[in-house]
Amino acid sequence: MSTAIKEKHVFIPFRYGITEKKKAELDALSIDILNASHDVEQYQAITSSLTEKSNVFQGFLAIAEGDRAKALSNRNLIDQLIQSTEDLKNNSAIAFNEASIADSKTTELAKQCKVVMDKLIYSAEMINKLANQVIRKKALNPLISDELVSMISTAGNDANNAVALTLVALKSVFTAQASNMESKSATVLEYSQSLALYQLMVGNEELVTTNSKGEKIANDNSLRKLFHDAYENARKHYDQTHEAFVMTMAQLSDAQASLNRASIKLRSLQSGFAAGTAAALAS
Repeated sequence: MSTAIKEKHVFIPFRYGITEKKKAELDALSIDILNASHDVEQYQAITSSLTEKSNVFQGFLAIAEGDRAKALSNRNLIDQLIQSTEDLKNNSAIAFNEASIADSKTTELAKQCKVVMDKLIYSAEMINKLANQVIRKKALNPLISDELVSMISTAGNDANNAVALTLVALKSVFTAQASNMESKSATVLEYSQSLALYQLMVGNEELVTTNSKGEKIANDNSLRKLFHDAYENARKHYDQTHEAFVMTMAQLSDAQASLNRASIKLRSLQSGFAAGTAAALAS
């Protein structure tokens, strides 16, 4: 009888110790699972946010690409007009000494077109700069309204369209000048007008200043410079938008990788917990 009691006192603490150890291990696994679940939820939220952000930037990128294409088309068109105007100037030089009367109305119309064009291009540049600022702010602060960004992009679109239409109007002025010179055998403005139009587009090379280093700087406010600058601004805007999009996609890729790692860890811990629970119940 005393021997059985002794064996009983030795056996029960041994089983009790094993059970408590397994319970402690399962409790630790439970805590790890809760932490891993929290990590998965956090990475899932980050991934969802970055996915939405990448979709928004993809839309911005499409708009920027459209603006860049339009600016490039306008730049090519002004270069074509410059070449045509240069040809006209050279042909008009032959009749320069025979001309005596100026066609002031055509010149005035060209000046008015230039004023309108300057204002439109300035407005387009300001809108593009504003859009660029808003996009950068949007990248830092997702609370900025997408509608605001869309409205600014639409305004930039409209400004570029207005510039293109005014450019067509300028081309019409050029065509009217060409027709006028063809219909008149002798006018003094054949050469002067073509020269003025050429300078309007390419700038007056005689108007130069000298900086502190003795370098000559042209006071170039020509249409060619304005359109080329407009294209450069559109290109830079596209590059910046593309850079932001690429950065967002890289962040999304990192977040997805972190989410995958966290999910694998969670599943591993859950499997370990299930196996530990089964082993504890079987013991």
